[in-house]
Amino acid sequence: MFYYYLYKNKYLFSIEDKYNYTKVKNIPLHIDELYFLYESDKNASKGSYAVSETTDLFNYEESIELLKLKGSEEIIPENIKQLIDRRKIKAVNTSYENYEERFCFAESKKKTVNILALGDVGSTLLTGLKLLGGDIVEYIGIYDRSPEKIQRFEYEMNQISFPFEYDVLPEVHGISKDELFDCDMFVFCASKGVPPIGDEGKDVRMVQLEENARLIREYVIMAADKDFKGIFAVVSDPVDPLCAVVLKESNNKLLPEQIKGYGLGVMNARAVYYAKKHKEYAMYLDEGRAFGPHGNDLVIANSIINYDDKLSNRLTKLAVEANLQVRKTGFKPYIAPALSSGAISIVYTLEGKWHYSSNYIAGVYMGAKNRNLCSGLEIEKINMPDELFDRIKYTYDNLKKIRDLSFCE
Repeated sequence: MFYYYLYKNKYLFSIEDKYNYTKVKNIPLHIDELYFLYESDKNASKGSYAVSETTDLFNYEESIELLKLKGSEEIIPENIKQLIDRRKIKAVNTSYENYEERFCFAESKKKTVNILALGDVGSTLLTGLKLLGGDIVEYIGIYDRSPEKIQRFEYEMNQISFPFEYDVLPEVHGISKDELFDCDMFVFCASKGVPPIGDEGKDVRMVQLEENARLIREYVIMAADKDFKGIFAVVSDPVDPLCAVVLKESNNKLLPEQIKGYGLGVMNARAVYYAKKHKEYAMYLDEGRAFGPHGNDLVIANSIINYDDKLSNRLTKLAVEANLQVRKTGFKPYIAPALSSGAISIVYTLEGKWHYSSNYIAGVYMGAKNRNLCSGLEIEKINMPDELFDRIKYTYDNLKKIRDLSFCE
């Protein structure tokens, strides 16, 4: 390994000796941040991420295989291993321009969140974020094309309070369109083309792709023009393809890891609902995982310890069709998605906790268990049976086809 000193107690290291920084013999024992330099195709890999396993230092090419936990025979210095275990190493892809801007860890502080559109989903998400975000959210900015909606929710949200603890919950402020990207996280909840009750296809979300892709482009351009450095959160359907649209339309102004899709949280919650109702799925509560998109091609694993393909496929079907069961009651299913995929997952993202959301994996946005640490994004790696990986790979390939189709339109 080759070690370098940058400045102000910042140190770098790499496997290959091809960087023109000041060389040093070793990395000091007592440091709390370290940067691993590597080079990978920027059209198929992130700009940075948190190193979570030794294998991350030797596998530069990003692929769906990163979801697998693999053993490593490589021997590395003990202090490097300890920093990996503490998630204190940030991998920085030097194929990106201005990669040195990633030589920093995210600050541990309260965040500002701006929400676009206060329809059914946006207003429900806002309510959840107001009630749950007190420990991590400084304030919430809201914008809608209807000034009356902005005024209404500013009134309503700021009249929610615990008795005698009046500074516990985040304040909600109406903002102008120009202020949407003056924040740490921008949440896109705008939507067109939601199928009406009585028009239920197998996957109503895909009906919205064309309309919402057009809608989101305006805000991606705004984010790029503002040189936005925060998280661009996509809540509108179909979440995963829209994340890919955001990346493409940003014209490389947004990094892949800046964009996150919030749709998988409710699919996990729906699997939990059925796991509590039916004993045959009960192991999901302790051992299960969810992968993939919010909708068809979802992958529910009944257990990552004792995986059963038949049980998993049945539970997957129940989770995928749960929204249709709500629609049969005569109502649109937006409350659980807005809270499980939206408010709860967003709070967990900002707090650095494990949650479900979609992130960039080798050119495709796909959901998995992950967390955003000060050192970057960590996507969970697990020991994975071949049957489960084959399902995930099938979903990945389908999402790639959808992405390519939307890019051609």
